[in-house]
Amino acid sequence: MNDIKPPATDRSAPFQRLGEIGLSNFAPYLMNRIMGRYNADLRQEMTKLGLTTPKMRALAVLSVIDALPISELAVYAVVEQSTLSRSLEQLTSDGLVRREPDANDSRVTRIVITDTGRAAFEQLWPTMAQVYSQMFRGIPDEERAAFVETLRKMLHNIRKHDF
Repeated sequence: MNDIKPPATDRSAPFQRLGEIGLSNFAPYLMNRIMGRYNADLRQEMTKLGLTTPKMRALAVLSVIDALPISELAVYAVVEQSTLSRSLEQLTSDGLVRREPDANDSRVTRIVITDTGRAAFEQLWPTMAQVYSQMFRGIPDEERAAFVETLRKMLHNIRKHDF
């Protein structure tokens, strides 16, 4: 790919066109390529476990933050709520999660990972960790930490929720 000068940071300057920026300098394109490759690298192991990307994301989130309302789980898992609802039906029927009413609001259903769901996620985790490690191969710890901090700032800039 042709590397073109980085995009202007002066907000008063006219926006560069994508062709001027170049795909290799356009962060959303690079992030999509990285996540596409990450998900593809996990697919074989997920398939063995009967998981799809939305199911894996739900289990991953619930393994860290359990008993989330469906609306929050959709945000954390980066899955459309309608897609997540279908995935949760299958995860529930497979015994990987269960639904519980919220103690304070009867309109809210919380999703809880079961021991079986946690075990399934733990089977997938080594593959996830290996692919994650591969992404950062040859990148010093300081650069990785700076990159992750930059991603946090970017998420803060664009997020629509307080979490």
